[in-house]
Amino acid sequence: MLTTYDFISNYLRARFGDDERGASLVEYALLVALIAVVCIVAVTFLGTSAKGKFETVGSSIGA
Repeated sequence: MLTTYDFISNYLRARFGDDERGASLVEYALLVALIAVVCIVAVTFLGTSAKGKFETVGSSIGA
């Protein structure tokens, strides 16, 4: 015979406990955010580096 606690516990576990879609969604969102941050940092670094190279080449050609 189920007690009230067992009944509520089983109900909540069946209703919410086995559903991991929300956890997977959060993990994918964090992964996408991390990839976006890495891409932004890489583009910023490469853009600054390329700008310096182009300025050096441009001043060499113009002189």
